[in-house]
Amino acid sequence: MSYIIGMDLSEVSDTATFNLGQKGMNDDGNTYKYVQYDTGAGSVAAVSGQIAYYYAPSGASAGAVNVCTSDLSDSAEIGAGVLQSAPTDAQYCWIQIGGTTTMSIALTAGADGDPLTPTGSGDGTLDVTGAATSAVCAYAVDAAGAAPIIALAFMG
Repeated sequence: MSYIIGMDLSEVSDTATFNLGQKGMNDDGNTYKYVQYDTGAGSVAAVSGQIAYYYAPSGASAGAVNVCTSDLSDSAEIGAGVLQSAPTDAQYCWIQIGGTTTMSIALTAGADGDPLTPTGSGDGTLDVTGAATSAVCAYAVDAAGAAPIIALAFMG
């Protein structure tokens, strides 16, 4: 991975300014991925600091790993990353896939140290992993309150 000159994490664009799936790291040591956002069937708006999942219409994955949504029902419950901006449908943006971050929404449940998954959560958030078949994508560092801190383990 390398530093990308001109990587503006808050940027949203109607046309791709980087290659889809391109990854970058900035000077804080966190890693990011360039994706396209889809609002899904539920027209779930993107919110900076919330979780995006890999887009899988009606829960059936076609292997898309560069398109994400915050509509949990239009995902295969596999976390993609944490949105860095608020793109609208079909816009391009950066998601954080590695490092630590503070979410802008509370976890569905969990305590410090718990492994987290989209399974059982609501749109844009995570829940405690309850089964070996749930995809772990983060760990709770400070699970309390409306702005939990999580350590990211997204597959990128």
